[in-house]
Order: sequence, then C-alpha cells, then structure tokens
Amino acid sequence: MPPSERFSFDTPRPRRRPSLTPMIDVVFLLLVFFMLASRFGVDTHLPLNAAGAAQGAAYSGPPRLVDILPDAVRLNGQAVDPDALAAKVLALTRAPTDTVVLRARDGADLQRVVDVMQRLRAAGLRALVLVE
Repeated sequence: MPPSERFSFDTPRPRRRPSLTPMIDVVFLLLVFFMLASRFGVDTHLPLNAAGAAQGAAYSGPPRLVDILPDAVRLNGQAVDPDALAAKVLALTRAPTDTVVLRARDGADLQRVVDVMQRLRAAGLRALVLVE
C-alpha cells in the first residue's frame, strides 16, 4: 500500500472553545457551601478575670464563692435557686466591682457556667473570677 492511502490528510477541524458551564457550576457550589457554612450571628463576649491574673485591689468583704454544679448552684456552700442567685450575691457586695469567685464543680458543662455568668453580669456585677 502506498503511503498516501494509509493516512488521510483532511483539513483540520477548528478547535472548540472550552465550555465555561462546568466552571460556573463549581463556583456556584462553592459560593453556596461557604454561605451555608458561615456564621452570621454576633458572638457574645464575657469579660473574665482568670484566677491569679486579676489586677486590682485585694479581696475584701464577705466571701462570695459561687459553686456551679450540673444540677444546682451554691453560694458559699448553700444551695440557691439560680433565679435568686444574683440578688443574694448583690446582698453580699458593696459595689458592682466587688469580686465574685465562680467555680465549676462535679463536671458542670461550660454552657451552665456561661449561663450563671450572664445572669450575674445582667445584675450589674462586673468582677467575675473563674477558678478551677
């Protein structure tokens, strides 16, 4: 067979332009993913003094130790209703800047500690110290 019969030298096909549809689909899916994975809320911020890091006057006045348990709250060792805790702590303070010591006990979860802190902050107490 002569070489001209083995190969066909037709005119070359024009090159196709790449389709942008798959790339647009991927970009759209990434946009939807990041929109759904993003957090659009405002995080709350609780100022907190860690034990030993407080900078201020020495502790004075009656004891104000709040033990936070998984199912109860104690003030100076006495069980207290969580709704009445802020009022009882305020009765032990002279000013809202007096130190209140918080201690999580017996496996109390972090959300419970934050709830107690928010109640005390809502009552006007500002010097909350968290200890182990």
